[in-house]
Amino acid sequence: MIPAPFDYVAPTSVEDALAALSEHGDDAKIIAGGQSLLPVLRMRLNAPEVVIDLGRIDTLRGIREDGDALVIGAMTTHHDVRTNDLVREHATVIALATDELADDQIRHRGTFGGALAHADPAGDLGAPALALGAEFVIAGSGGTRTVPAAEFFVDLFETAIGDDEILTEVRIPKHTGWGARYEKFVRVKHQWPIVAVAATVRTDGDTIAEARVGLTNMGSTPVRATAVEDALAGVAATEDGVRAAAERAAEGTDPPADLNGDADYRRHLATVLTRRAVLAAAGR
Repeated sequence: MIPAPFDYVAPTSVEDALAALSEHGDDAKIIAGGQSLLPVLRMRLNAPEVVIDLGRIDTLRGIREDGDALVIGAMTTHHDVRTNDLVREHATVIALATDELADDQIRHRGTFGGALAHADPAGDLGAPALALGAEFVIAGSGGTRTVPAAEFFVDLFETAIGDDEILTEVRIPKHTGWGARYEKFVRVKHQWPIVAVAATVRTDGDTIAEARVGLTNMGSTPVRATAVEDALAGVAATEDGVRAAAERAAEGTDPPADLNGDADYRRHLATVLTRRAVLAAAGR
């Protein structure tokens, strides 16, 4: 289908983008890489009168260090994230998840911030961002504010970004030296995950000192598997030790049921994938 007619605005600064949002209000829609929005427009599930393109705002691109954090601009492409040495060293699970995200064409067009702001619970980046304790910097007419990942994902396709606000960057605490794994279960390559697990682990010898685990497609938002994290602390990095902790992966989750599997099937997958991801992250 062909999208409904709309006006197009391409500001070159965050300030101009916010001014355009303020001017057009509910009639406007932000576009980043367009990999989520364009299909929606083509199917006429949304018909904004104005589309505000962030693609010409250079300050929203790039990856840098800021003390104990990595800062990833919202308009940084998936390709640039997955190939960046800083990301692979300090936030490895983000790079691994981006490796599994769609195909090369989409990774060269889609953006890190756009995917997170879309807030699809089956998206590959929400669980890693949640597991690493990312913070989201949001700009509005009243200035900027920072929202932790635990509060950023509100519900299905809903985030803490207001109608008159723009996500500008994501701050990710460095997890230098931590092992990592993104374990994704799909029936067809490049499909949305039926279930996926993002795990990053710090070991002390043969023991798991700390673990961070996020679940994809196990609820209306990405889910932090805190029961697993607590159970893994101080556990030997062995098959038996990790298996017992991984059995708690589905606690507190509310997975969907669809043609790919019912809720119980997804709960089972979560335990299996968590065990695999944690063992791999721990180097086992």
